[in-house]
Amino acid sequence: MSSYSYISRIFPFYLYSCILFLPFALSANPNMPFKAVNLGNWLVAEGWMDTSLFERIPNNNLLDGTQVQFKSTKLQKYLSAENGGGTRVVANRNGASGWETFRLWRINESTFNLRGFNKQFVGLDNQGQGINVLAASNSASTSFQIIRKPDDLNQVRIKAPNGLFLQVKSETMVTADYGGSSSWGDNNPSVFVMTIVKTIRGEFQLTNGYGPDKAPQVMRDHWNTYIVDDDFKFMSDKGLNAVRIPVGWWIASDPVPQKPFVGGSLSALDKAFTWAQKYGMKIIVDLHAVPGSQNGNDHSGTRDGYQEWGDSNIQDTITVIDFLAARYANHPSLAAIELMNEPLAPGVTFENLNKFYKAGYQAVRKYTPSAYVILSARLGPANPTEFLSLAKSLNHVVIDVHYYNLFSDTFKNMNNVQQNIDYIYNDRAAQLSAVTPSNGPLSFVGEWTAEWSLNGATMQDYQRFAKAQLDVYGRATYGWAYWSYRNKNNHWNLKWMIENNYIKL
Repeated sequence: MSSYSYISRIFPFYLYSCILFLPFALSANPNMPFKAVNLGNWLVAEGWMDTSLFERIPNNNLLDGTQVQFKSTKLQKYLSAENGGGTRVVANRNGASGWETFRLWRINESTFNLRGFNKQFVGLDNQGQGINVLAASNSASTSFQIIRKPDDLNQVRIKAPNGLFLQVKSETMVTADYGGSSSWGDNNPSVFVMTIVKTIRGEFQLTNGYGPDKAPQVMRDHWNTYIVDDDFKFMSDKGLNAVRIPVGWWIASDPVPQKPFVGGSLSALDKAFTWAQKYGMKIIVDLHAVPGSQNGNDHSGTRDGYQEWGDSNIQDTITVIDFLAARYANHPSLAAIELMNEPLAPGVTFENLNKFYKAGYQAVRKYTPSAYVILSARLGPANPTEFLSLAKSLNHVVIDVHYYNLFSDTFKNMNNVQQNIDYIYNDRAAQLSAVTPSNGPLSFVGEWTAEWSLNGATMQDYQRFAKAQLDVYGRATYGWAYWSYRNKNNHWNLKWMIENNYIKL
């Protein structure tokens, strides 16, 4: 038999086999690589994107995680957790940094636990009269009331559980036994100047700030109005074919999640799947906030900004992935599940994350052989290619990288438009190429924006900068997702950017 005859006889079967064994998700996702947008601040709150949600909270600049410093008006010295914690509180510092900073755990609008630098909580000793102030407890068992001066909210007095106020008797003796004058004079040893160093505006702060009576209605109103059916129609009409939806770990216990979170985000996510199917779009479900917080940022569901996700949290996080996969695996609009958003090195170790990614992949595969599993590259001092080896051993896996061209000194030192654009075409292109091997997993620029550090840029400058990113990120084999669909900052707001002709897809 001639080679021609043999090939002609087997070609139909050969062609059928090629089609049959193409990656299933490719046929399920004909529009890959995706042009997507993140629905940030919808199911995981981020106050910097929309401050209005927080405005009606009483005492709303003292939410969970707010970092504060207290300076004695009498001694002109700062309170400090000696050695960062584990022993007494003193008042002998001329300046303030880590040891002199306390993080709030809010109980109500005026009552708080205080957490020190080494994570111990401020409390009173158990010996003698029980009035010495320590920063040595591993539990948030002692609460303090912060009473602000009516006409100067920066001046405060701190009431202990015994009904008496903290006072500085000397630089090394801070006690909870002041019951004297209630004047706000500078010589009153119970008066402090409070400085707010940093605030957090996330889901925990929002729901705990409103409390269990008000938070459910606030969140329902937000979920029902922030993203609606017409938004999916707009996205589809403008050429977007997917959305990346950040969710928090508490969604797995909806409708009665752990306090202070409130139920209802799962119903909103269900609606998104309905709308996506209606308009022919795909959904990437992104576990944006995990138990213990993977990076300490507002969007991680953190209470106080400490990054505490680790080996002990892996199983709880897998439970969330399992829940999401079981619920949406067979929905025609599911494109992928992203196992974790922006883990931060070195706090999230390679070993722990590698272990979690393997288990998370298997959790998804229990329910679907074809949905993609997305592995987010670590932020911080980590190589974005470090999970390529793992990803190559798995099927239908994507590496997610986030490219924000602002914040760091690299971009702050770029003083003209062309420098920024050249960085995209040269540096970003090379970085993306490194995580897009021809024989490896797909690549995804899961977050980017057309905002930059350059001041005074024109509309045409923004158009050129956005186009450069579309050109380069369009080479990502799984696609890209802009951050975000809505944002009070216009250049972070893809809807605004499209409507005002800054970006053309």
